[in-house]
Amino acid sequence: MLYFDYAASSPLSKKALSSYQETLSRFANPSSNHALGRALFREIEESRNKILEAFELPKDQYRILFTSSATESNNLVIKGVARHYQNRGKHLITSLLEHPSVTNPFKALEKEGFHVTYLPVNKEGKVEIETLRNRMDKETTLVSLIGTNNEIGSINDLSSLSDVIHGFPKAFFHSDLTQAIGKTALDFRKLDLFSWSAHKFGGPKGVGGLVFKKNIVFEPLFDGGGQEYGFRSSTLNYPGIVATTSALLEALKNQKENEKKVRSLSDYLRTELQKNPEISLNSPLDSSPYILNFSLKTKKASVLVEALSQEGIYVSSVSACSSKGEPVSNVLLAIGKKEGDARNSIRISFSHETGIEEVNQLLSALNSTLERIIKR
Repeated sequence: MLYFDYAASSPLSKKALSSYQETLSRFANPSSNHALGRALFREIEESRNKILEAFELPKDQYRILFTSSATESNNLVIKGVARHYQNRGKHLITSLLEHPSVTNPFKALEKEGFHVTYLPVNKEGKVEIETLRNRMDKETTLVSLIGTNNEIGSINDLSSLSDVIHGFPKAFFHSDLTQAIGKTALDFRKLDLFSWSAHKFGGPKGVGGLVFKKNIVFEPLFDGGGQEYGFRSSTLNYPGIVATTSALLEALKNQKENEKKVRSLSDYLRTELQKNPEISLNSPLDSSPYILNFSLKTKKASVLVEALSQEGIYVSSVSACSSKGEPVSNVLLAIGKKEGDARNSIRISFSHETGIEEVNQLLSALNSTLERIIKR
């Protein structure tokens, strides 16, 4: 098996798997008011502190809230912040390059009377500083801009964007860092809130995170027992949180080394793909090395994906969160690609454990399969 869909999901790291197995038998509810429950709750609090320390964020200024996914975290932030601070203003800003778990909550808020600005991006898939500055106003309460795009890997300059946003005292800055955590160097202090998903960096599925400044309040999505500071009622996923912490600390520790290794593989694959006249590259040169997107000029991407799958090689035609049917990629349209390119794109995504041998096998299978499909 050759797996090149790590942007959709990654396997549990060895440390995360070990942590998960060690904690599964500890079944008490962390919210229970007895010794077993309190012991588990203390471990969860230790996990929060370890993660904040790894992010280089002071625990007296920031909080970590554990959720079930980045999708839940994004919904909680966008809807919760907008609704809580609507007396300050009802203008919200996002971009045309966001994940559906960001775009769709904003669309839902438009139905509630909020005004949403969808910023265009340049051909490299980035929000330009002046574009943002020109759309900010005194009624803006929330700006949500992705860190690393999940389809083409473009990376926003969050630090510079933050400087613009924080020139407007009513506005909070949120970023979906699902494809950036553990893969890209970041100054987390520039953000007021950011979300992530554990299974993208070697943690278990079913665990997401939301980091936010303590002075920020938001409306919960649902009511219940009042866990997670009253913002997210539900029984805490103790084994998942402990395993997530192990995976995250490992990913952050090895981030620079892993990124360098993956960059060399990505650059090599990019160079080789450019030799094929049927392929048109979409990912910008300075994109995340973990994601490489290209389009087929004359054939359907779905046909190639299925043909490779039958050979035990797994790539993605679009984001796994919206991959049913053959939709047009709004991301590619946003960066100026033609509809044909946007309808027939393929995403290859790497792990730090991917090797050059696997990349060469992928190239060989890709070229031979394309040649066979074209002759049909």
